[in-house]
Amino acid sequence: MPQNPDIPLILATASSTRQAMLRQAGLSFEAMPAHVDEAAMKESAQAEGRTAAETAQALAGLKAERISRRFPGALVIGSDQLLVCGAEWFDKPANLGEAARHLERLSNRVHVLETACCVCRGGSRVWQFSAAPKLVMRKLSPSFVAEYLAAEGEEICSSVGAYRLEGLGSQLFSQIEGDFFTILGLPLLALLGYLRQAGVLAE
Repeated sequence: MPQNPDIPLILATASSTRQAMLRQAGLSFEAMPAHVDEAAMKESAQAEGRTAAETAQALAGLKAERISRRFPGALVIGSDQLLVCGAEWFDKPANLGEAARHLERLSNRVHVLETACCVCRGGSRVWQFSAAPKLVMRKLSPSFVAEYLAAEGEEICSSVGAYRLEGLGSQLFSQIEGDFFTILGLPLLALLGYLRQAGVLAE
């Protein structure tokens, strides 16, 4: 689909999943990680009593702003996602053992993926969007978890929930409420709508 070459796009992330979503949607862009200390920001936000939704939006905005100041002529897309189950915020598992413990804690429970996207230009935010898909994980047996993680391998540790819904992870759930793209980490349909309004994509 036609894309305005006069408005460069930058995706402020190293996430291969988010990059793949934009490429599959036909967008030309440059991927550029913002190197934000997410762990420190999350710890500070929790100490200040900020919600997971507020924290995700702050992280998405910081990523986009940081790159946007270096490339003021571009539209810079930042996105972030926090998994919340009960009162607990989850981080990406460090290894397969930790991934197994993630799945044990999520098993037979509802969790929310607080997802935020922000677009900046010239260091200022020009658009932002938030969504919170809910996922109900079925009760998982220890043998299923072991077989699932053996099939997925270490790559599963790049997912905060230790699952990839676009693959074998679909077998973990009994119910899902929310947009598929948002669950993968980027509210793609809302973002494409903004890019059409901004003149990046054809109407």
